[in-house]
Amino acid sequence: MKYVCVLAASLLFLAINARAQANFGSSVTLAAPSFVTSDSPVAPTFSATASLNASTFTPVSASLAPAFSPPQPPPQGVQGVFENYSKDAYVGYTFLRFYEVPGTAPNLNGVNAAFTGWYRDWFGGDAEVFALYGRQSGQNSWLVFGGAGPRFRYAGPKGIDLWAHALLGGTYFTPQTPYGGQGAVGGVVGGGVDLNGHHRHMALRLAIDGIATHFFGTYQISPKASAGIVYKF
Repeated sequence: MKYVCVLAASLLFLAINARAQANFGSSVTLAAPSFVTSDSPVAPTFSATASLNASTFTPVSASLAPAFSPPQPPPQGVQGVFENYSKDAYVGYTFLRFYEVPGTAPNLNGVNAAFTGWYRDWFGGDAEVFALYGRQSGQNSWLVFGGAGPRFRYAGPKGIDLWAHALLGGTYFTPQTPYGGQGAVGGVVGGGVDLNGHHRHMALRLAIDGIATHFFGTYQISPKASAGIVYKF
């Protein structure tokens, strides 16, 4: 009876051990990775019998990679573009050295105004008037001019415009003298520069002209300088 009990206990132990091994084999089917030698560059592989689904995993490099874009270059500044408007209106100060007759050359000061309509960026029609005042032989003296003609323009860099014009019109001079009438034909030839502001609507104008008149039976060529403000629209 003793031997029978020992035999039965041995058989029960073997049965329990065999069942445990069977359960472990059915639950884990991963095969051990087969590594290659250090001489081979091939990465280790795993058995295709793995019960775990590999599609549920995301590569570490993809999941942990920071979401960022490469640094962008700094924005480039846009250079200002100066627009050429179709009309100019000007008003300013004028100085004239009037060579009236030999030995008589009074200084006259006053204002001038001009209007220009541009048919092209480089060509337009110009009209100008000026009125100048001075003293001569103890009397008040005035010289007035009005004329029109072409104006030419070159739009230079950095908002600097160079221009030239030629005007033909009439002049009036007072006081009355015994040498002739008070009215005469007159002309203006000269040029200047417009220094445009940032938005180009406003500009500073500097100009030098030669004034040709015909009073008292003789011709006068007198220099004129002017400076003022231009409004462009």
